Amino acid sequence: MVNTEEFVRRLEIILNYYGLSASVFADKIGVQRSTISHLLTGRNKPSLEFVLKVVKSFPEVNLYWLLNGKGTFPTTKKPTSLPSPDEKVASAVQSSLSKTINKIIIFYEDGSFEVFNKNAK
Repeated sequence: MVNTEEFVRRLEIILNYYGLSASVFADKIGVQRSTISHLLTGRNKPSLEFVLKVVKSFPEVNLYWLLNGKGTFPTTKKPTSLPSPDEKVASAVQSSLSKTINKIIIFYEDGSFEVFNKNAK
């Protein structure tokens, strides 16, 4: 039987390790955001499907470590990090110098967004 409190603690370690919010983590593993919320608050226990999605989406997470704290996390060195947002923007700007920008969409952490169209007045 999985100790839910300890499981939640290990889940929080994973979130901190990757620098993810609960909602982004939920999106990455393909579950509803409420699923993560319910686990973190202790309302629900983790399902086998949830555990398998975590392990499949994050290969550095050892199944036995996640379930019962045995083993290590991460199992390998931290993966090469994705480019920072600044690097992504710089790369996008660099590659778009020969192109004309038609639309820019800015997504905010709260789920809202703004759209800027070239021809909009």
